[in-house]
Amino acid sequence: MMNIKNIHAKIGEKAILKGLNLELEKGKIHVIMGPNGSGKSTLSKAIVGHYDVDVTEGEILYKGQNILETTPEERALSGIFLSFQNPVEIPGVNNTYFLRTALNEKEKNEGKKETNAAQFLKLMRQHVEQLGMKPDMISRALNDGFSGGEKKRNEILQMEILQPDVIILDEIDSGLDIDALKAVSEGINRMKNGERTFLVITHYSRILDYIHPDYIHVLQDGQIIKTGGPELVKTLEAEGYQAIKKDL
Repeated sequence: MMNIKNIHAKIGEKAILKGLNLELEKGKIHVIMGPNGSGKSTLSKAIVGHYDVDVTEGEILYKGQNILETTPEERALSGIFLSFQNPVEIPGVNNTYFLRTALNEKEKNEGKKETNAAQFLKLMRQHVEQLGMKPDMISRALNDGFSGGEKKRNEILQMEILQPDVIILDEIDSGLDIDALKAVSEGINRMKNGERTFLVITHYSRILDYIHPDYIHVLQDGQIIKTGGPELVKTLEAEGYQAIKKDL
């Protein structure tokens, strides 16, 4: 689905990613773990084309195309989705209007008929109920006054409405109580279809008990130093990141 080759990236003048290589298999759940400052969020931003990150070398091949040559909007329309670690509040932008606009743009890009207002409200209410969100959240401004857990559920709502092909979740589990964690995990599991690819960035193993990842990748100092199965998490918890040696 996506092949990240020798990516070097910086924020300002600081080098963050230093020749990172990562292949994301179609239909699989990939998890990235690593210490603070290792480059996890920078990687997610590099993939979606965030303006903070300057990619200076390498390529990111998505469906055979080097997306570094495309805009963030084009990447989103092609099926790449990022759930932000800290979703921003946008007062004055209605949550329902925001999501319907995004969905209609995706439908237009794919040559499909746009979902009308009545159809969209029915669709949105269905997903809101599944996620255990308060019904009034669809009529409020985007993330405005939302709690941390509500913001994360709202990110999953966006994911379920837009139905992307590659889903990047940057610490979607941070700050969640057990009920919110379960709701978010169930949303992720509903999106599994054998075709869709997930890249989950986390510090914690608790969400992994719910979503059952296929691969664990350890990121340190701007590079993926080790890849393994779910059993690698137990090694990390027992020995810490410093005990992990770089794969040769």
